[in-house]
Amino acid sequence: MPRYTAPVRDTMFVIEHVVGLDRYANIPGFEGVTSDLVGAVLEEGGKFAAEVLFPLNQVGDQVGCVRNADGSVTTPPGFKEAFDKYVDGGWTTLHAPVEFGGQGMPAILSTAFAEYVLSANQAFELYHGLTTGAISALIAKGSPEQQRKYIPNMVSGKWTGTMNLTEPHCGTDLGLIKTRAVPNADGSYAITGTKIFISSGEQDLTENIIHLVLAKTPGAPESSKGISLFVVPKVLVDDAGALGEGNAVSCGSIEHKMGLHGNSTCVMNYDGATGWMVGEENKGLAAMFIMMNTARLGVGLQGLGQAEVAYQNAVQYAHDRRQGRALTGPAEPNEKADTLFVHPDVRRMLMEGKALTEGLRALCLWTAMQVDLSEQAPTEEERQAAEDMVSLLTPVVKGYTTDKGFDVTVTAQQVYGGHGYIQEWGMEQYVRDARIAQIYEGTNGIQAMDLVGRKLAMNGGRAIRAFFAVVADEVAAAKAKPKLAAFAEALERANGQLQAATMWLMQNAMQNPNHAGAGAHSYMHIMGIVSVGLMWLRMADAAERLLEAGEGDAKYLEAKLVTARFFAERIMPDAGALRRKIEGGADALMALDPEMFATAA
Repeated sequence: MPRYTAPVRDTMFVIEHVVGLDRYANIPGFEGVTSDLVGAVLEEGGKFAAEVLFPLNQVGDQVGCVRNADGSVTTPPGFKEAFDKYVDGGWTTLHAPVEFGGQGMPAILSTAFAEYVLSANQAFELYHGLTTGAISALIAKGSPEQQRKYIPNMVSGKWTGTMNLTEPHCGTDLGLIKTRAVPNADGSYAITGTKIFISSGEQDLTENIIHLVLAKTPGAPESSKGISLFVVPKVLVDDAGALGEGNAVSCGSIEHKMGLHGNSTCVMNYDGATGWMVGEENKGLAAMFIMMNTARLGVGLQGLGQAEVAYQNAVQYAHDRRQGRALTGPAEPNEKADTLFVHPDVRRMLMEGKALTEGLRALCLWTAMQVDLSEQAPTEEERQAAEDMVSLLTPVVKGYTTDKGFDVTVTAQQVYGGHGYIQEWGMEQYVRDARIAQIYEGTNGIQAMDLVGRKLAMNGGRAIRAFFAVVADEVAAAKAKPKLAAFAEALERANGQLQAATMWLMQNAMQNPNHAGAGAHSYMHIMGIVSVGLMWLRMADAAERLLEAGEGDAKYLEAKLVTARFFAERIMPDAGALRRKIEGGADALMALDPEMFATAA
């Protein structure tokens, strides 16, 4: 049977020694947010995830959601009771603004807790996870009346939220949407159309669901410039906040998915449903992107969450399972066989899992800190610098983390051999659940193109230049420390590959945009390697300082140094191969006639 323990110690190591929480005590929202407080919250959050949510993960997968004859949806056994406990514990309110009933805690804290929930039960997390993005969109673009009417109950967990973009005939190209919004005499709109792939579109956990829906008004341009955003509640809400009649929105069916069976992914039908415009007419895509960018960082965290729980179980299995003997001779002669840990290839898989999960955790938490600084840093210059970094790293966190999270999950399954393919061990579920994170909220190909096509050139390349400067400065400081010099030099080489790839794209993509498209995926992965490498440099530096001071758990800190060395020797060299792929250009990629892809006559 699978198991899970929240990695609180590792989270706190990053928060205290990589992010440096105590440096931000003077920033609004951080007053009183001490390491002791954060540690206590995460200990409780980790316990809740492991003891309440994790036992429901296989139940959700095996039983799934049921659409009833009346269009309602019943979630898996135990989900409703767990959601009530989730709400009663105040977990939905951590990062939400105080003025709407939230606790106003930093994003870095809510991000750390969200990882635990995602590891324990990803399908469950999605019921509230998208609500956070919907709240962000309403705060940024909603009217004061809309904010007052919807946000407090969404913050409290009494209501949830969704986003409705995709339609049967269009996904990424939202300019093709057919859902229509016809004005009513009272200022509302009648929304008619069908949306698909709507996570948590219908459920029995809350009394209301607040749908944010993209649609086009009469006469709107037939492109993405003609999209408006509407708030469409499942149950209508009067001016006093009381629930009224049901709206003309229903779940037509539940999608039959590869994974995430515990979450109701719905086909939603809007049959003249009453909705209200959010923000300006024809400006809905910009409003929705506020929600999507929040969600993309959350999806990156999903990749980490599945990798962590799969890795934990693979480590335990390698301890327990005895097969064969060490290549150098029996490690335990008194036993009939040695544990899997004696085999170098098993070690390879586990070390990759350790290096990537710990490195990606640091990257996700550091990016969350940049979100906090973009909102609360004391000067405009600091807020802008943090916002630039969040913008640059969002496609990396989403794309690279979910690609590598899936890889870790698959290799963790591989550690089990044949048992990894059997349902009772739980590993095949982690593989299936992890796969979606590379696809939704913009496929990873879209993330890569966003990075190369938009983020690099934004503001004259200000963000990427700032990133290069951060890496160069920290490498230079580390090279002066004998115990960090080798790692710093490896990161310097990887950063050089990233800079060379950036220059090649600048010189070649203008004359042939296909060069950018052909190299985008590899570029995103080099950026991911360097970003995680920067995190490992910081973790190695912190571990060295603590060891020299005689503080902390020496074995834990020494493991950090060994894992940093592994990342430098076995993962960072991939940057060179990826750069050479980029410089291969698009010619061979685009040369074949589409008909020539067929292998049969």
